This record gives sequence, structure tokens and C-alpha cells, in this order.
Amino acid sequence: MIDRRRLIAGMAAASVPLTAHAQSWPARPVRLVVPDAPGSGNDTTARVFANHLEQALGQPVPVDNRAGAGGRIGVENAFRSPPDGTTLLLGNAGSNGINAALYRDLPYDLERDFVPISLLVTGPNVLAVNPRVFPVATVGELLAMIRAQPRGHFNYATAGAGSSAHFSAELFKAMTGTDLVHVPFRGAAGMAQAAVSGDAPFLIANMVNVMPFIRRGELRLLAVTSLERWPDTPEVPTLHESGLPGFETIAWNGLFGPPGLPPAVVQRLLPELRRIGALPDVVDRIRLLGGRIVTSGPEVLAARVRADIAKWRDLAARAGIRIDS
Repeated sequence: MIDRRRLIAGMAAASVPLTAHAQSWPARPVRLVVPDAPGSGNDTTARVFANHLEQALGQPVPVDNRAGAGGRIGVENAFRSPPDGTTLLLGNAGSNGINAALYRDLPYDLERDFVPISLLVTGPNVLAVNPRVFPVATVGELLAMIRAQPRGHFNYATAGAGSSAHFSAELFKAMTGTDLVHVPFRGAAGMAQAAVSGDAPFLIANMVNVMPFIRRGELRLLAVTSLERWPDTPEVPTLHESGLPGFETIAWNGLFGPPGLPPAVVQRLLPELRRIGALPDVVDRIRLLGGRIVTSGPEVLAARVRADIAKWRDLAARAGIRIDS
């Protein structure tokens, strides 16, 4: 069945010459939807880019946090926004990848309905534990402790169902044959507090969300989820080299537009995003978050979305992970 809204939006965009769009956009503020709570790594990334985009575009770029349902609420808000360039979406591995594997009833298709603009930031997740509950120094010692208890004895915390942290932990369970109970929170703050308190003493999460607690000794970093050791933590092994060959999960942020976003808006944004991504203060700020700037272009972002959806659909099918809403 043809989606009338998408067809009309596309016809409207096509009826205006690209040069007209390029010359007139943006004539109004550009809202940047972030499907995460304030203070999260995704939110911080959004604000870093938004501040510089305001100067480049000559219009305010307010960050609009729409947290909930693993990013679904914010993504749907962007999906239903007019395709005039006044709304953009800073999606991530959960909101624009994993959710396709998690929900049966999404009102949009994450591969086809959003206009990819650019992959912006990538970085690994990290496996961290509460050292009071798990007094271990390696992943092997951690697995021995988990296996010494009945299945389901330990909890793991995430910032929400469908996050990259959620599916990273589920991949860990699948590859190790262990059983940990998922305890989702609405945002990174609750997730970290549950790990520190010992209520959910295991987590795989974005580096920025756990490093302050690791520095204070409240959590212990055991591994990163990239295939190669992360340059900022060269002493920390990967899960791949810790007995889980091939384990890799990458957190990412990418900029999208709603259906029908004019190509000229993408063309206007790309050089600005690349320029901003090369600024030393932006590089340093993202590095502190545990990420790397990778301003790429639409094709790279689209390929990342396709690959993630295929990977996580396979895991969801094998592990029986599904949310019906």
C-alpha cells in the first residue's frame, strides 16, 4: 500500500528546485530531536554539534529531548515532522537500528523512511562490574563467578530496552551461555546508580556513562566491545580477546531527516558537519565521551543502519527478544 503522506511529501520536495531550497534554508530554527534523556552521551554529542551548527546556519538549533521506549518516542516524533528542514534527528544504534529488531509495530521503516545525512560519532561500549559484588580482574573470572550461581541469579542494568547496552549484554549472554536478568531504566543515571548500589552489578554501556564511576572505584572496567583495543584505554582488553572471539558492538550517532527531506538540505549540511567534526575542541570533547568523529555522508550512515538491523534481528530471533506494544 502506498503511504500517501510520504508520497505527498516527496512530491512537494521534488516540486521545488534544489537551488531554491539551498538558498532559503534555514529560514527558521532547526529543531534537533534527541531520543534520549538530558545528560546522556547522545545528548551531549547533540549539544556539541548543535552549538556549532547554530553559528554555521545563522539560526537557533534547539535540542529537543524525547526520551522513552528505547528511543522510539523521539524517532516517531521526528518521523511525523514536516519535511521542510526544521526538524532533524540525532539517532543512534538503539533508536535507529536495534528497535527494528525489538518492536513489531513501528509506524515507520528504519531502513527506508528516514533520510540519512551523516554518521557523526562511533565508539565502543565497555563491560563494567560492581567490584563489591564481583571482586574480579578479568572476564574469565567474572564468568566463573556467574556460572557458580544458579541461572538468573545476577541482574544487569541498561538505560532502556532496545539500547545498544541492552543488546550488547544479550550478545554477551548468547556467546557465553549465561543467564543474567535485564533491569531497564529510563536513562543512564538510573542504570549507573543500580550498578553502583549492587542491585544490578553488571552492565555493558557507553563509555561516557560509566567512566566517572570507574575513576572513583565504584565500578571496575573489564573489557571494551570493539574488536581492537581502544586507543584511550590501551590497557583494557577487548571481549574478542577475552574468550569471546568475534564479539563486537559499536555505539554510534548519526544525523537523519524525516521522510521527504530535500536533498539540498543534506548538501547544505554535509560540509558544515565535516568542518565542525574537524574542530579541535569538538574532537577533544567527543574523545572525552569515549567516541571518535567519523563525519561520513549518507551512504555510510545508511550502510551502518542496514548492517545493524540485520545483526540485531538475527540475535533477537535466536535469543527470543521481542517487545509487543
